Amino acid sequence: DANLPADKIFDTHRDNTHTSMSSALQLSKRQQYDSSNNENNNSSMSTMVNPLFNSTSNEIPTFLTISFADDPAASLGAQLSNRDKGELCDMFMPAYATIGRLLEGETIARASGVHIDDAIVAVNGEGFRRFPAEYFDEADGALDETAKNFKTKVHVGKDGEGYTALLGRIKSVKATADAAKPLELSLERYGWDEPANAWERYLLARDGDVPNAMAMRQAHDAWKASTFPIDLTDGGMQSIMSSKAVCELDIGSEGFPPCVYVDFGKLQALDWSADSVNSVVKSFVVMTETILAKSADRRHPKAAQFIDLSGVSITSGFRSDILKKVYAAFEPNYPETLHRMVMYPVSKMMARTASVLLSFVNEKTSSKFVITDSLEVVCKELGWSQEEVEAAGGVNEFIEKHKLVADHLIIAECK
Repeated sequence: DANLPADKIFDTHRDNTHTSMSSALQLSKRQQYDSSNNENNNSSMSTMVNPLFNSTSNEIPTFLTISFADDPAASLGAQLSNRDKGELCDMFMPAYATIGRLLEGETIARASGVHIDDAIVAVNGEGFRRFPAEYFDEADGALDETAKNFKTKVHVGKDGEGYTALLGRIKSVKATADAAKPLELSLERYGWDEPANAWERYLLARDGDVPNAMAMRQAHDAWKASTFPIDLTDGGMQSIMSSKAVCELDIGSEGFPPCVYVDFGKLQALDWSADSVNSVVKSFVVMTETILAKSADRRHPKAAQFIDLSGVSITSGFRSDILKKVYAAFEPNYPETLHRMVMYPVSKMMARTASVLLSFVNEKTSSKFVITDSLEVVCKELGWSQEEVEAAGGVNEFIEKHKLVADHLIIAECK
């Protein structure tokens, strides 16, 4: 609202609505993660000789600059989250304030593509950071003072002082209403797996124990460095994904995360070797990364898993080692991202046996496992419409309609 006083423009308590906007917007990506990552993950790869799949979480943030030059008194249209309260979960958040909520209506924030959890790191080029930007390196030594200030200037003080200083700077710029020096906000958007967003999940996974959470994160970084990029020309992976033995279920249930589908019968029928196991794990990682990247909540991305046990005997020939290998990659590297893992159909009599076979799973993760032969339970846990499932002819028919593997993951000549 252009009539709001300057000290209310970023009010984190009032739920006001901004209905007009005329500010000039500048959306820029001054730095982007290796452009090949986007080419890998967004374009058709069937013509590439050696396609590689990189992690879907960018290491270098996306940048957004918003200028209020056309209307110096305008409001952003967002409520902020104070990330300067001394909480452990904010240890690796570079900024003191992030976008907590977007207000309704035609606002500058919505028009400029601002997302929840975007971080305000500078006001009119003056940095307000908890620590220097991690992407500042020796090559930046040639930067002018303005660029260095943006990347490296930090505010050191007691908890809350950084957030207060940031708001104070915004208010002072707004108060001048100087068209020659309008308010300009610099925001950074961090990937879902970068420490700014992911650290809280590691803390939760280790029950708030900082040293253990740090060790877990460091192990993950080492795993990530040795795992990516994943070579999609792997024949085993192509066989698995093209047959949709591991794929995404494109169902889109409101309030529920996307789902990784695993046809366990098809996996057990593979000609098993060490390479086959690796292909299954890599296929699962690719699907998990693809799904988590779709989450609108980068701090709390979620994925569900549906393990289809149709035609699979729990008492004889059940390859629990397959799940064990997948679990060994998933649990330490994607903590607190599992919504539910549903194993279906498993009779009540066999559910206990299945639980014993999955005894390698820790208690926190196993609490998210659902082993059932009830369609009602499946639909409740995954957010499916039971009416739609029954109208399709059953679970198998319903799933067949919704299996999805992105075209850029399939390479015809490698299947």
